[in-house]
Amino acid sequence: MTPHFLMADRKRVLVTGGAGFIGSHVADAFLAGGYDVVVVDNLSSGRLPNLPDCFFVEVDIRSLEFKDLLHREHYDVVCHLAAQIDVRASLSDPIQDAATNILGTLNLLEGLRAIGSEARIIFSSTGGALYGSAAVSPSPEHVSKEPESPYGIAKLAAEHYLSYYARVHRMDSIVLRFGNVYGPRQNPLAEAGVVAIFCDRLLRLRPLTIFGDGEQTRDYVYVKDVARAVFQASHLSLPPLGGLDSRAFNIATGIGTSVLFLAETLKEVSKIDVPLQFEAARPGEVLNSVLQQEKAHSLGLLSATTKLRDGLAATFEWFSMQHSMHDSEPSFPLELDQK
Repeated sequence: MTPHFLMADRKRVLVTGGAGFIGSHVADAFLAGGYDVVVVDNLSSGRLPNLPDCFFVEVDIRSLEFKDLLHREHYDVVCHLAAQIDVRASLSDPIQDAATNILGTLNLLEGLRAIGSEARIIFSSTGGALYGSAAVSPSPEHVSKEPESPYGIAKLAAEHYLSYYARVHRMDSIVLRFGNVYGPRQNPLAEAGVVAIFCDRLLRLRPLTIFGDGEQTRDYVYVKDVARAVFQASHLSLPPLGGLDSRAFNIATGIGTSVLFLAETLKEVSKIDVPLQFEAARPGEVLNSVLQQEKAHSLGLLSATTKLRDGLAATFEWFSMQHSMHDSEPSFPLELDQK
């Protein structure tokens, strides 16, 4: 049965993981674009306050109930953002990581294949975790894939499955490989984003912990820019099918920012001065992860228009508002990835 507020004459999008950090911004973008939005999320890390005014179903993407949902409704676009996204969790429990990131994706693909769906599938993948430390920097899409974590391996496997379903079953799909996404609604506990952690510590007047010398670089891209790119990807003409990278696009800035510069800039925009606390570098940490963006731009994906300083200011303002409403002591560990 169609949810009562969904209109038969409007386009409809399904957003998996839509109660999460990035997924909720994607849902916002499609609502603004005039779509009816259906969000599915098992709320393992997503939060109900993130949800916009849309139809929500609490369900796990690995379940039969999720496949039934695919069979009951027609979708023009499927944005697949539900995932296990913690690199360290994938190291400690690679089976659980694969169950969500590989088998969950397969459950989605098989559900759509079984009904002959013509929906465009937009898959959220990763740049840095996919290319690995051996990659050239900035990394183009065609560079050798050398993932160094089960998380990266699972994302690469899911991309291969999407490529297979596109070639064999003619399913319409596009892969977006995100840089290091930051912005409002990011959870310093669940997603381990260094921007979120630094904002929280600034508001509590705590030192900002930096591992190593702080010169390691990442490609930080603002979440609203990412959500806009996902929306744009829903209606662009795609290049012909080819190998794995033919319909894969980096969504990033192409600019490397050091953790040290990030910390200093956040201190400036927040107008809060706290000391920097240096600790030993972590073995195996990728030193530089920057993504080329030219291929995405050539397709019309305007992945990054928000300048870092402006994005950090908006992010800190959001965290400041949350801090004033919920002034409680967090217990997140300091050893989380600085990504």
